Amino acid sequence: MPLTDFAIKAAKGKAKPYKMADGGGLYLLVKSDSGRYWRLDYRLHAKRKTLAFGVYPQVSLADARAARQDARSLVRQGIDPSAQKRIDALAARVTAANTFKLVAEEYKEKRRREGVSAITLAKLEWLLAEYLYPSLGDRPIEEIEPPEVLEALRGAERRGLLETAARLRSVCGRIFRYAVATGRAKRDPAADLRGAIATAKPKHHAPILDPIGVGGLMRVVEGYTGQPTTRLALVIAPRLFVRPGELRTAEWPEFDFENALWRIPDAKMKLRIRHLVPLSRQALKLLEELRALTGRGRYLFPSLRTRTRCMSENTINAAFRRLGYSQDEVTGHGLRRMASTLLNEHGFNRDWIERQLAHSEQDEVRAAYNAAEWLPERRQMMQWWSDHLDRLAGGKTPLRASADSHRW
Repeated sequence: MPLTDFAIKAAKGKAKPYKMADGGGLYLLVKSDSGRYWRLDYRLHAKRKTLAFGVYPQVSLADARAARQDARSLVRQGIDPSAQKRIDALAARVTAANTFKLVAEEYKEKRRREGVSAITLAKLEWLLAEYLYPSLGDRPIEEIEPPEVLEALRGAERRGLLETAARLRSVCGRIFRYAVATGRAKRDPAADLRGAIATAKPKHHAPILDPIGVGGLMRVVEGYTGQPTTRLALVIAPRLFVRPGELRTAEWPEFDFENALWRIPDAKMKLRIRHLVPLSRQALKLLEELRALTGRGRYLFPSLRTRTRCMSENTINAAFRRLGYSQDEVTGHGLRRMASTLLNEHGFNRDWIERQLAHSEQDEVRAAYNAAEWLPERRQMMQWWSDHLDRLAGGKTPLRASADSHRW
């Protein structure tokens, strides 16, 4: 007759193990130490086999009967439940091993092999360590659901870092899609979170655009009394108007003083395309001054702590704050907008300006036909720009661009 919980609890160990049958091949094996083990006898392909279901009371009578039904269903399909159990256990171990952190680290190495910049990798590592690993790191990536990802993103959202929260969702999406592509996940749960977090209002990098303000800025940075290398960074930045990360990671071998040219390798560029920066006479003079200070090392602007690393990404903006400029008035990136706006206002060719800014061409047809470097023209424009900044710094009338600046 079928077993009952009362009968099972009353079962005691004897000199030899014995069986208590429940029917359908299921029985409880009671050992001499009173340990009670669930077993199922079944036949498949004319062979008798036994399957273990666990120990009572951890596996209840109801659980054992449900397991019996599942096993017998497999047998009817010609599937060996013992073999399936081993397969399921292996799959569970693989799933448990494929944690979010393991897949994320693998994805990070893939990005490193693709040649992304050190700055991009550092930001990725920071986002992972600060916001994602604490809650998602040890979770099997296949088991992560959208609410778990949302809670991780809200760590940044609650601190008012809305742009960071949006960037985190993008990072999560890329990692989950990589997991799908490599067979470790079935879907991207981050895709379900569109609209679930607050959206940051677009912020433009602060520029100074009026001639008096630009002249005042140039005079103030010239008079900076902090670290000499920081002062030179502040003075050089508006003349070259490259991205702040490109400036602070600049290395001496990239500079061709004889040809007045800075060749930024593609690995350091946002679009992964080598960039040429013509150097005006003023820029060359400032670089020579800087070379006397840091020319024996790798970086133009080394860290104050160690010359094996470059200047911190906060150094230039922090210096602007010490000079009395708020974040709404001047930022390192805002110098690019300042140059772009004023050069456009003075009628310089849009192609020259956009190429100097290392921007991508949004018009695909135009981009296909416009791959020119415009180097001779950009040399003239960059020299005009340095001369223009000098006149504004001296309180003189702004320079007028030449007629050639309008030529398409």
